[in-house]
This record gives sequence, C-alpha cells and structure tokens, in this order.
Amino acid sequence: MLESHIAFTDGAAKGNPGPGGWGAVVVTLDGHVTELGGGAPHTTNNRMELGGAIGALTRLADTPGTVAIYTDSTYVIQGMTKWVASWRKRGWKTATGADVLNRELWEQLAALVTARGAGGVVWNWVKGHVGTPGNERADAISVDFALGRRLPLYDGPLDGYGVSILMLPSDTSLPTRPAGPASRTAKSTKAAAYSYLSVVDGVPMRHATWSDCERRVKGRSNARFKKSTSATDEVAILLGWGVDPRAL
Repeated sequence: MLESHIAFTDGAAKGNPGPGGWGAVVVTLDGHVTELGGGAPHTTNNRMELGGAIGALTRLADTPGTVAIYTDSTYVIQGMTKWVASWRKRGWKTATGADVLNRELWEQLAALVTARGAGGVVWNWVKGHVGTPGNERADAISVDFALGRRLPLYDGPLDGYGVSILMLPSDTSLPTRPAGPASRTAKSTKAAAYSYLSVVDGVPMRHATWSDCERRVKGRSNARFKKSTSATDEVAILLGWGVDPRAL
C-alpha cells in the first residue's frame, strides 16, 4: 500500500528556447494513475520543468495526503527547498539584485506547496534517462507535447498501467555539482544509449531497448537496471553492481 501520492514530472524544450512540453505521471493513494501533459510554442526547459511540478500538484490540489515528487531537475528542487524563501524576502530579487526568472511559475508552485502544509510535499531527485520507468514516461510525454504530438494519456487503475511506475530509485539525494538559479539550461545534453543492462537474481543481461529491459525487471524484487552510454560504461556499471562483465 502506498504511503504517499507519487508524481514523476519532467519538462523539455526543443531549442531552449523553442517549442516545449511538460509531462507528469500521478499515482494516488487509492491506486489510480493519471498522465498529464501540456506545452508552449516558445519556452525553456526550466519553465517546462516547473510546469510538470505545477501540473502534478494542481491535479492533487483537492486530494489530501503527502505527495512525493520525483524530478530530474535540480533547478526545481533547489528552488523550492533553498531559493524561494530568500527570493521572497528580497522582493523576488536574486542575491545580485536581478529579477527572478520565471517568477510567476515559482509563485504558482510555491502556493500549491504551501497549501499542502508543512511536509506535505517531499522532493526527490532522480537521475534522468537511466531507465527509471516513471522518469522515462514523464520525459516521453513532455517530448510528445514539445513536438506537437497529442498521443493518448492514461487515466485508470494502477494494475492496468503498462509502466512499472512504483519502481522507485533508492538514492534520491541531489548531486553534488553546483546548480544556480540563473542557469538557463535545466539539463545537460542527453547521451545516447549504448545498451540497457539488467541484473535479476545475480544474472546480468544486455538489452537493445528500454522496453526489453523493463519487461525483464518488472515485478522482480532486488532487480538492477541502467542505461549505458559506451562499452566502457557497461563495464563500470556491472563492476559497480559487483557483477563480472564477462558474465554478459
């Protein structure tokens, strides 16, 4: 049984600035899944990342309970946990006296978080594009909207959802590299996949697509899975898992 509502959120902009979209997958305590998405013709990654979090919390505005948000945006998490309070005190100015970018979105998101009360929203960072099902799906929705595609979005019971949305990352702490509020880019360039790796019951396997990898690990306890970006990266991942690369 879920201890909190779960929301995976993401955003994308093709060109940054350029056409953009945001995506969110919300799972409520009663086991209902709702996919959400939106977009804008000329926007930025940062605005779309904020849009994903706003969309998820708006969907849950009338639903009590703690919300665990999973996002790969350090910009959103740092903003809500560190910067917003200082910005407010300075009249929505940065430490250097400049106007805070995307102020109207920060104010909207902050209001949604405040309305849930202390501890009502828990922010979790998830590394993007390493095969975490919820993150991959939120990203796919945001990209669809950025490209002007309006594909069907799921709205139904958890047991009928085709994504292993409850396969949550074990480490959700922020990375140690600095990320400032003035940054105009929310994400680094996404590396292409060399392969997808999985380990089930100690047995490693290489997959050509994420869907093949997901089918193997879905529903399996203690399974490991990750995208590799090169042959060297493959070896490093397997060694990090304590698996002999020669077993592939």
